[in-house]
Amino acid sequence: MTAPVIIVGATGGVGEALARRLAAEGRPLHLIARDQGRLSALADGLSAGRAVADVTDPAALAAAVAAADGGDGIAGLAYCVGTITIRPLKAVSADDLVADFRINVVGAAMAAKAAEAGLKKAKGAVVFFSTVAVAQGFANHAVIGAAKGGVEGLALSLAAELAPNVRVNVVAPSLTRTPLAAPLTKSDQMAQAIAALHAIPRLGEAEDIAAAAAFLLSPDAGWITGQVLGVDGGRSSLRTKG
Repeated sequence: MTAPVIIVGATGGVGEALARRLAAEGRPLHLIARDQGRLSALADGLSAGRAVADVTDPAALAAAVAAADGGDGIAGLAYCVGTITIRPLKAVSADDLVADFRINVVGAAMAAKAAEAGLKKAKGAVVFFSTVAVAQGFANHAVIGAAKGGVEGLALSLAAELAPNVRVNVVAPSLTRTPLAAPLTKSDQMAQAIAALHAIPRLGEAEDIAAAAAFLLSPDAGWITGQVLGVDGGRSSLRTKG
């Protein structure tokens, strides 16, 4: 048996795109999601292992991750679960902040904790997901910006703690066409306006983000750790209009 890559949140836009990409490369997979029907359909189609778990249940998540290790360790962990909470501070509650932190940061930390021994055994890699809004600072992004900033801090801490056996990196996209982002992309006018803010004037696609994650999980990224990779059409660093 070859050590698998675990994808948590495998039935979401980026998680599913990553699963399909890695399956096409012949990588063994262990898929985790909370929707059993969608998970079974995807896993059956990709001949992948699977486990049902909600990331807000640490015990269930730990058990789902542990089920991936058949003895050869864990080759990779991609935590593809996220939120997009966008609202002005005056409309933000303490519960909003706690909920986003729990899903984005606590879930990622608990997944990595459960996978640690297997990752060390297989000298594996971890990929988390952030957002361009952490580095740029956008209005109405206090909740998601804080949560994803926590993800980046977590990744840097783990990259140091788990070195040299485990690499840990982050992909930070700009707005991407996924089911999670549908409220922001369903209006063509809004989507076009946001796309025009990018040096490459389009929105991201799940495959764009999955390609970067697949690279960071691969041996080709063997000397890359502790990095935040912007996959954002240039939005984090370029301004093509004065």
